[in-house]
Amino acid sequence: MGPARPALALTPRRRRGWLVAVGLALVSALVLIWLVASRLGSETEPPLSQPPALFCRSIIGQQTAQLTPEQAANAALIAGVATQRGLAPRAVSIALTTAFQESGIRNLDYGDLDSLGLFQQRPAAGWGTPEQIMDPIYSTNKFYDAMVRVPNWADSDIGDVAQAVQISAYPDYYDKHVARARLLASALSGQTAAAWSCLVRDPAPADPAALTHELGRTYGGALRLIESTPADSERPAQLVFQATSPEAAWSAGAFAQSWAMATGVSRVQVGPMSWTAQPESLADWVDLADGSAPTRLQVTL
Repeated sequence: MGPARPALALTPRRRRGWLVAVGLALVSALVLIWLVASRLGSETEPPLSQPPALFCRSIIGQQTAQLTPEQAANAALIAGVATQRGLAPRAVSIALTTAFQESGIRNLDYGDLDSLGLFQQRPAAGWGTPEQIMDPIYSTNKFYDAMVRVPNWADSDIGDVAQAVQISAYPDYYDKHVARARLLASALSGQTAAAWSCLVRDPAPADPAALTHELGRTYGGALRLIESTPADSERPAQLVFQATSPEAAWSAGAFAQSWAMATGVSRVQVGPMSWTAQPESLADWVDLADGSAPTRLQVTL
């Protein structure tokens, strides 16, 4: 074995070259970090001129829960069917928890195997035909039919009841939706008054017949149309309903708000409390103090 080779010493020239290389590497890294941060910022912060995304929101104390217009329309329907059936707000919490996990509260025409709809019910498992399941009124009623057969459903853990109905391969996944579902259920079932508001921008033309039809299908005997005034050159169309309870009136009012984009609703009044649709900010409920009965719902289109 020959003599050991001495370690390579850095000459002044080599030292300068090494320092330059390290400096360039640091500069490149800093530039890369800046570019990534700039791009992330541009993706997460919309321009100030961009209007806010459309949504509906429940506001109860310091807690809020938000849905897209599509989700809101379906969630309001789920609450309305429970009202028609005389089910407590807890039933709505269970149904919304389930719909969040199964479909994101969207009426999907696809799913695992032959699963369909809000609750991803399978025709092969006896939930109904594809056409029936894709009708949200039908599928929601079928869910509640199964739910009320679960022993102690009104007192048991919400996630456990959802699992008992759905028999999911992921039984623990329902739990993450419970808090938001309960907040939404309280507003949409009318348990908490004046707790629901929606942004309404570029709504469809006023369609009182469509709204009346959907409210009738959803609420059944819990809501009765007592007056219908068509639009004329001086005033918009108005619908007046009588509900079986203040809670049913507030629930139907939230339904009308949630369907405002599709049916052209511009104003909702429940008892003496009035809400007027706004395109850029959530409108507050205003007390008109006009002596209207708490079970009276008036909708302007």
